[in-house]
Amino acid sequence: MGYDNEEGYHLTFMPAHIQSAAVFGIDAICVDVEVDVLQGLPSFTLVGLTDKAIQESRERMTAALTNSGYTPPRRKTIVSLAPASLKKEGSMYDVPITIGFLCASEQIVVRADILKTSWFIGELGLDGSIRFVHGVLPIALAAIRGGIKRLYIPADNAKEVAEIADQIQIYPVASLSGLITCLVQDQVQPFQVVSWQFGISGEDDKVKPEIDMNEIRGQEHAKRALVLCAAGGHNGLLIGPPGTGKTLLARAMVGILPQLSKEESFTVTSIYSIAGLLHASDGLMKRRPFRSPHHGASSAALVGGGTMPKPGEVTLAHHGVLFLDELPEFPRTVLEQLRAPIEDGMVTVSRAAHTVRFPARAMLIAAMNPCPCGFVGSQRKSCTCSANDIIRYQRRISGPMLDRFDLHVLVNDVPAEELLSNERSGASSKEYAAIVLAAREKQWARQGKVNAELRPSELMEYCVLQENGRSLLIKAQNRFRLSSRGIHRLLKVALTIADIAGADSIEAKHLAEALQYREQLANALPDFV
Repeated sequence: MGYDNEEGYHLTFMPAHIQSAAVFGIDAICVDVEVDVLQGLPSFTLVGLTDKAIQESRERMTAALTNSGYTPPRRKTIVSLAPASLKKEGSMYDVPITIGFLCASEQIVVRADILKTSWFIGELGLDGSIRFVHGVLPIALAAIRGGIKRLYIPADNAKEVAEIADQIQIYPVASLSGLITCLVQDQVQPFQVVSWQFGISGEDDKVKPEIDMNEIRGQEHAKRALVLCAAGGHNGLLIGPPGTGKTLLARAMVGILPQLSKEESFTVTSIYSIAGLLHASDGLMKRRPFRSPHHGASSAALVGGGTMPKPGEVTLAHHGVLFLDELPEFPRTVLEQLRAPIEDGMVTVSRAAHTVRFPARAMLIAAMNPCPCGFVGSQRKSCTCSANDIIRYQRRISGPMLDRFDLHVLVNDVPAEELLSNERSGASSKEYAAIVLAAREKQWARQGKVNAELRPSELMEYCVLQENGRSLLIKAQNRFRLSSRGIHRLLKVALTIADIAGADSIEAKHLAEALQYREQLANALPDFV
């Protein structure tokens, strides 16, 4: 039976089945779009826990069909998005709903094997254009895992999935007419793969660091600490008076980190695509992310959450750096929610109907003043705070939270003579990056992960201590009152120092350097330890 423009629909049409996808966490699952045209008064009903954006697809579809030369719905039309128990949101279902309607009303005929092995994603413009949507990369990766052969996406999303075009047939389409031609004629060639160079080795010479390490005058001790953080994936806390360069040092860290591996790039790009932070001109992310949320950020913004859980800042910093400036100014309840993600590398957002997990393996770098006025220990200005003021300020950060920082680094004032010097200070970011890369390659070859991610059982295998190192560690525990977590983190930092030095075991001097960061904190902030 066919479609009659003057008399309306024939009543013997069969429902059309089209496949799309829904993003869940950073993954995607298949969504079956069923469209049926029935006898009855003109109506358009959407079922399947859809949000307002999906409900409005009827208007976009009506205009797009009319402007593309097809007949919009004129009889009772029911659209079901299954599974019905899964909440669906966004405008990405415009295209599968429209293709399902055209098939159900027999305005187009598409081979059944194409529909069964294809996913459709895209938002419709009123003129029939197909617009950019978010979450295409995780959907494409899920399609590959599910054995889907074809993926029809907006043309503006092509760059996002260019690297995986050799694993699935991807058809970027710019308009509804172009999509229909592609489906009916089945003669359009899929998108060709554009291979990028990825890997832990190598550096993108076209992308220079925003801040080069040798542009920062002095602070060699702090630079050394940040190199250790970058080499071993450790968390670091920068403490010092205002204006000493703490924020500048943290922002320079991105320039000494190796570029993302291909697998890491897929994960990070998927996160940014889901969060709506990836644009049409962006391809796979190669640089490690740097996130610096304001201290007024809510717990949902920092950790993740919402009615439909979205990734927070700690997830957006996955495989990169999460920088918390003015650490004591963050609400304590918000900071405490970071403790588990920092330790586990994962955020679990639980709701009554479902639980979503987001990756959160980020380096936590924080900066703080030593007191409310900021000038305890400063050589250029006297502190005006009382002892009680300092104690209250320090206690805004709990001991368990401070214990998550592997290195506590004092950042002192730099003399004016050194600030006014025309000479670069110390090594460049490129030189530091080579040190970091060599240390990481050694760790990946030895244990398949950076030192900061080692479990306690793995520490016993990889942290080989010499006898003098054992005795030093025992004395250090008594002196600094180290917890079990503190000892483990101390060993990880010492192992990173040994890796940078090219040593096969942890020597006493490596432990001594790792202990310096604890000792500096104890001298500057005795109430913290």
